[in-house]
Amino acid sequence: QLQLVESGGGLVQPGGSLKLSCAVSGFALHRVAIGWFRQAPGKEREGVSCINSRNGTRYTDSVKGRFTISRDNAQGTVSLQMNNLKPEDTAVYYCAADRRIVPMCGLIDRAFDVWGQGTQVTVTS
Repeated sequence: QLQLVESGGGLVQPGGSLKLSCAVSGFALHRVAIGWFRQAPGKEREGVSCINSRNGTRYTDSVKGRFTISRDNAQGTVSLQMNNLKPEDTAVYYCAADRRIVPMCGLIDRAFDVWGQGTQVTVTS
């Protein structure tokens, strides 16, 4: 059974950094695309970044140049390095798996069928 577990969230000041990790179990990581999504209070969930089985990546415009997604198939983890964090990055961050065979991952949440429980990221001074 495919399971995802996020870790690495926390409280950080504006301009700081955090590294989120998504541990994947029950399925070969190299066969799935993994996406990171976030949901702030009162807002809809939005796609942040994704990485496919060939290490193709995609980012939403607001995090380009600040966030980096990567995967370690041997360790079974996908990381999201977040630098120069802003208060508007505050949200619960979720990782999710898309088990379809597609040429490129997307940031549409309905394409992802397995989700982690989320980890809170709070950016405040």
